[in-house]
Amino acid sequence: KKFPKLPKSLMFKEIRKKNIKINKKRTQPDYILAEGDLLELYLKDDALQEKEVHYDFMSASKELDIVFEDKNILLANKKAGLLCHPDGKEYTDTLISRIKRYLFEKGEWNPNESETFTPALANRIDRNTSGIVIAAKNAQSLRELNRLLKTREIEKYYLTIVHSVPEKTENTLCAYLIKDERKNKVTVFDYEKEGSKKIETHYRVIDYCNTCSLLEIELKTGRTHQIRAQMAHIGHPLLNDGKYGYEAGRFRQELCSYKLVFNIKSEGPLDYLNGRVFELNDCQIIKKFKEIKKNEK
Repeated sequence: KKFPKLPKSLMFKEIRKKNIKINKKRTQPDYILAEGDLLELYLKDDALQEKEVHYDFMSASKELDIVFEDKNILLANKKAGLLCHPDGKEYTDTLISRIKRYLFEKGEWNPNESETFTPALANRIDRNTSGIVIAAKNAQSLRELNRLLKTREIEKYYLTIVHSVPEKTENTLCAYLIKDERKNKVTVFDYEKEGSKKIETHYRVIDYCNTCSLLEIELKTGRTHQIRAQMAHIGHPLLNDGKYGYEAGRFRQELCSYKLVFNIKSEGPLDYLNGRVFELNDCQIIKKFKEIKKNEK
């Protein structure tokens, strides 16, 4: 495996010629190496050319904003503009690639030794949405994270700026969503339709001014573009959302996954995280809203 240019036939021949020795002595092809053995190979350089290994993730950026990390999980603050996973245009520099590079260089993960598992994201957010994304560092944690997200034992909170001020200062929105895979766009309906999926979003108005509002949103379900499409559906699209809002062609929607709450109700490998709250201290959404409000005065 280490020397692909050294076939078994040549290896056996060189053993017979005493050009391959164990502990300075002649050996046999059926000898089983033991810990501490000295293996010496007196061969030409071309036969000892080592296998070149290239990992795509090593081309990813080293920039990684870690919110929390232990032996099982890693919480990363993804910046707007960075993909979580590769798509048709960007393959190398993604959040998961950066995490793989980080763990590889840290010595916590080696793809050659971990054939059955690779670090993976348990959730994801849109390219131009910022905030906390959860990564699993082992298979057991990934399974548990998937279960906790499915049973809503991990609560996800977002901050966003929407156009105008909702009539109700706090409300739970229920609707139905259909996704157009080809256009990567969703449509929201007030009633159930064939192929639709139920969506549920809770919002709370934190602050407001003449033209917009700062909202905290809790996802009760997690569908594609759920927050963006559902807020637009009730007449309050996100600021700078070129797909569902008023600013056509602008795709830097003001949306940040700023807080995670672990509300674990059952025993499991991650139950030590129960009650933990992870929140971004420096959320750009709040700064953006304060600027807007200040400029309106």
